Amino acid sequence: MPDSILIFYGSYRSDRQGIRLADYLVRQFRARGAEAELIDAKALDLPMLDRMYKEYPAGEAPPALAELAGKIRRADAFVFVAGEYNWSVQPGLKNLTDHFLEEWYWRPAAIASYSAGRFAGARAGLAWHGILSEMGMVVVSSSLAVGGIGHALDADAQPTGDGGAALERAFPRFADDLGWWTEAARSQRRRRPPPY
Repeated sequence: MPDSILIFYGSYRSDRQGIRLADYLVRQFRARGAEAELIDAKALDLPMLDRMYKEYPAGEAPPALAELAGKIRRADAFVFVAGEYNWSVQPGLKNLTDHFLEEWYWRPAAIASYSAGRFAGARAGLAWHGILSEMGMVVVSSSLAVGGIGHALDADAQPTGDGGAALERAFPRFADDLGWWTEAARSQRRRRPPPY
């Protein structure tokens, strides 16, 4: 059974360079046999959080929210493509994640950070680690950090230059780590129901 991986991206900017990293990850995970799907916060355009999905009466949640809740519940693993805004997380991606809680539980998550500068979104990646853990995910130890995103991946999400070469070298371990935890979590959920 192929791993079902949702890849979340959260920039709302008109000139989004980080989408290249999201597209690269979708392509690379599919090449490894996974069912990878991009979840683009801007395309979903959820409202600012007023009610979480679980707070709507049954059948009354907005259709986009209900559909995404189902996808999250069915997924085996998650990848969060995290841009860095002012040493912290992108509001669009944070808003999307906050609409859900129990839907995330008992699955692994991985973080791929990026920025235009040399710190490669590492501070946002660090912030996301705590956020995702609090939301019930197991965050794998391997991460990707892509600096100079506009030069590391071209407009077709193909690696270029030294940054692209570094991404190509780092991706296999990142994917292997996520794959190991995905298999472990799926196996454990089959063997024993989660405690809550």
